[in-house]
Amino acid sequence: MTSSLRIACAQLNPVVGDLCGNAEQVRAAWHEAHAQNADLILFPELFIAGYPPEDLVLKPAFVQACMETVRGLAKITENGAPAMILGTPWGEDGKVYNAVALLAGGKVETLRYKADLPNYSVFDEKRNFAAGPMPGPVNLGGVRIGLPICEDIWTDAVTECLAESGAELFLVPNGSPFTLGKRAVRENVAVARVVETGLPMLYVNQVGGQDELVFDGGSFALNRGGRLAAQFPAWETAIAMTEWRREAEGWACVSGPMATVEEGNAAAYLACVMGLRDYVEKNRFPGVVLGLSGGVDSALCAAMAVDALGAARVHCIMMPYRYTSHDSLSDAAGCAQALGVRYDTVPIHPAVEGFSEMLGPLFAGLESGLAEENLQSRVRGVTVMAISNKFGGMVITTGNKSEVSAGYATLYGDMNGGFNPVKDLYKTQVYALSGFRNGARPKGCLGPEGVVIPENILTKAPTAELRENQTDQDSLPPYDVLDDILQALVDREEPLPAIVARGHAPETVKKVERLLYLSEYKRRQSAPGVKITERNFGRDRRYPIVNRFRETLP
Repeated sequence: MTSSLRIACAQLNPVVGDLCGNAEQVRAAWHEAHAQNADLILFPELFIAGYPPEDLVLKPAFVQACMETVRGLAKITENGAPAMILGTPWGEDGKVYNAVALLAGGKVETLRYKADLPNYSVFDEKRNFAAGPMPGPVNLGGVRIGLPICEDIWTDAVTECLAESGAELFLVPNGSPFTLGKRAVRENVAVARVVETGLPMLYVNQVGGQDELVFDGGSFALNRGGRLAAQFPAWETAIAMTEWRREAEGWACVSGPMATVEEGNAAAYLACVMGLRDYVEKNRFPGVVLGLSGGVDSALCAAMAVDALGAARVHCIMMPYRYTSHDSLSDAAGCAQALGVRYDTVPIHPAVEGFSEMLGPLFAGLESGLAEENLQSRVRGVTVMAISNKFGGMVITTGNKSEVSAGYATLYGDMNGGFNPVKDLYKTQVYALSGFRNGARPKGCLGPEGVVIPENILTKAPTAELRENQTDQDSLPPYDVLDDILQALVDREEPLPAIVARGHAPETVKKVERLLYLSEYKRRQSAPGVKITERNFGRDRRYPIVNRFRETLP
């Protein structure tokens, strides 16, 4: 009877739809595990397809290509270890399953299908997959291994079935997206399954960005009782060995990496950087361009872009008009200098005046107001898009979650862009992450150490500078008040009386609710951005654009 196992954990970064590239990652990982005398290598959920593949799996040709790729990879195992557990879509009897394949002896030895398909938050798997039957364990060298897939461990039914069917340990492939606090939630779920069944667990998660989602890795192993036996790093790929031994009470992980995992501001910052980096790299943009206004949002986005891509791939543009202050000019230049990026100034006066003259006859006799202010923003949007078209860099848009929620952004103006790294960060979080980055350069970041966002940007009153002496608080409540109300409305769906009970004025709460609902049409047309919170706009919160419901207050 086998008394020891060497199981390699392949915490890797797939690209959705890149079957050849993902297969090459599998081959490289297998050879590395083979050189370390591994018995088995475990890959994340749906690794061959990339996760989440969404409606790609409704395309029969895609599913067939995934299956053929997996069969081809099985041949690697023809001459011996390590065997592989590889996630893939699998078609059978007219249905498509979220599957894992055990590859050994040169063939697809057996398959197991995900039974519990998540259909909440960012997940929509019941649309794409058929639910598999309750699984039994697979046999590898006399060891009975349970293979619950991601959501299968979030309730006790699948793991209980596997334990009752004779499983001796759990190997769990995952595609678990990051949100703040998610690591503790995952570990609590895993500990519960381990304690209930008395079986140890190896949990492997993918790493990398995919559209709005970012995956933080952080794979781990738990022994009986829920004791942490191995911890992989977050925010980086890793192929590392875990040693398992059969003891009197059953299998135990006796050796593995023990990394420190980032939390709080460090985790949020790294999520934004990784999400931006992978969006640019996987879509093959040569770099990025953004308007650098002298405000905190664009400064933080510029810092994240440099940390993601390096200064040489970031192009910042200052686009001043008559309301642009000396402070803004100085702060933007100082930020660009600190980051080491290319920085150009393109005055927008000729274009704004040209539009004003063109529209003058139509606007004659009417008071100047929002339309004239938005002209400035839209000219800036056209300018950065023209620079993008000419030089190829993707435009970063810089609106934070507070602005996105309240509609405090100009459609076809400062909302222009391909991706927004701070879209799911409230304004107060933007300030917190800016201060964090000034005090530390997180691992893997390519920007300089030290202060990269001038202190004056963090202390001056925020303003769009679209009219004389304008500040954001002319139109919005103070950001600490606004963000507290928005977190209650958006993230927690709290009733209005409960929000008022938190100490907010009823008229302020109603104003924020009104702004939130009225700006849904803008959010539908906004660029994607990294998901950080439990409930982001788009995948999580799907409100109708036409919507006359308003909650009443007593």
